[in-house]
Amino acid sequence: MSVTASEMLEMEKGRRIGYLKPRQRAMPGVRELCADFAESRSKVELLPRHAFAYTGAMHHKPARKLFLPALAVALCAGLLTACEQTTQLEDIREAGELRVITRNTPTTFYQDRNGDTGLEYELSKRFADSLGVELEMQSADTVENLYQQLGSNEGPDVAAAGLTVNPQREEQIRFATPYLNVTPQVVYRRGSTKPRSIEDLYGLRLMVLKGSTLADELRALQADHPELMFEESDSFEVVDLLRLVNDDEIDAAVVYSNELVVNQAFYPAVSVAFDLGEEQPMAWALKQRPESTLLDAINAFFAEIKADGTLDQLIERFYGHSDVLDYVGARAFAEHMQSRLPRYETFLRQAGDQYGLDWRLLAAMAYQESLWDETARSATGVRGLMMLTLPTAKFVGVTNRVDPQQSIMGGARYLVWVRDQISADIPEPDRTWFALAAYNVGLGHLEDARKLTEKNGRDPNRWIDVKDFLPLLQKKQWYTQTRYGYARGSEPVHYVQNIRRYHDILQWVTQPQSESRQQSTEQYLAPGILEQLPEGI
Repeated sequence: MSVTASEMLEMEKGRRIGYLKPRQRAMPGVRELCADFAESRSKVELLPRHAFAYTGAMHHKPARKLFLPALAVALCAGLLTACEQTTQLEDIREAGELRVITRNTPTTFYQDRNGDTGLEYELSKRFADSLGVELEMQSADTVENLYQQLGSNEGPDVAAAGLTVNPQREEQIRFATPYLNVTPQVVYRRGSTKPRSIEDLYGLRLMVLKGSTLADELRALQADHPELMFEESDSFEVVDLLRLVNDDEIDAAVVYSNELVVNQAFYPAVSVAFDLGEEQPMAWALKQRPESTLLDAINAFFAEIKADGTLDQLIERFYGHSDVLDYVGARAFAEHMQSRLPRYETFLRQAGDQYGLDWRLLAAMAYQESLWDETARSATGVRGLMMLTLPTAKFVGVTNRVDPQQSIMGGARYLVWVRDQISADIPEPDRTWFALAAYNVGLGHLEDARKLTEKNGRDPNRWIDVKDFLPLLQKKQWYTQTRYGYARGSEPVHYVQNIRRYHDILQWVTQPQSESRQQSTEQYLAPGILEQLPEGI
């Protein structure tokens, strides 16, 4: 029996091509090679198995002549099989979905009233958009579980979960280009004896997340410090470890610097004892695969957002204002949130609804202005919860500045008016940060700072750039170059940073229990911040 090479190819196609996905493409040159072979050989003898056995009557060269075409057919069939293989990136685009596994923490992924947010979410969403696919976020209960899911056959495509590069996992896991450096830190409870070295941790109850790089590092330290003991927890997240330290349930914990700075306002009794080593790179993780199309795409994505400043903006958005509260400030805010805020929540919600603002942003503004004291008065004559000047109060229709409802409504009205004066081309949230700065220092001085920013090669539409030039309005060599002259430019920078921090805390403590209420009738449930704090410190 004999068949043509083209018939052989058709048989292969009939058996296999039907299973190909519409967008799957052949490897470059493979189909062309197969077609060329089919055209060059009109017929191939399919010999019985014994024909390939050596016999004395058969010369070497004829045997070789018969064998090579059959081998070529087999090779071509193998190449056709290779044609069926698609890359991970092609599969993601064909499915129309990028599956990302993360952790539900303030530094990675969480939900506020506007939906999903967090640094890892924002990065993942931008990457999915760059691929033209939808984003599916999955959450793992623990770091160990996250790695297990990532390594499974049907697991997610990427892990974006605040992971540091872990050499011990690189046989199964590949790490992309790092995008942030963080420092491992030992934390303890303020008021207790401060550990200053590894030896000071002997005999203490020390805890770390199970499956984390930090756990691996502590195990490595035990080689030189056999007396060092620690617990690995698969029941907690970082916020839980900080709470346990804050409430004096454990002596110390090991966390990363970014996790501490974001959460420290909630746990003001927690403080840094010492750094446990040098900075470590943080990166996305992928399962080990023979091809690297998805990894290459991720690395190209991070290279792009580093080059155009997007990455810096996002890091500033989530971390740039997180360290503005010290222990005393955090404790005072917690106490005032309990004792004062409930009196004004109804008015704040009403103003937010009327002017399309987050009531918690207005609450943060009011705290920055007056510490939620309706009788507050400054030396310059501004008064009330929102500390309105007489001209501003008249402009927004406020007749009694110490009336809390009028003050809140007037402050909200003025903030919206100021924001409307700022170019709509400036994207959020920067436009709101600019509006807050102008609320404090005036639109003219803000515009001066933006012009200085542009003049010096920075972006006048980005808060991360403009906030560096606002303080220069206090220096003669700079304010003489501006239209409106001298201003205490450092004040609006601190003003905005503080409001952003208060807003973060309020978002956290009002989710979800007070979100559906028109007025709070019970205490806010903040994780840790309202627990018993050490006295006399």
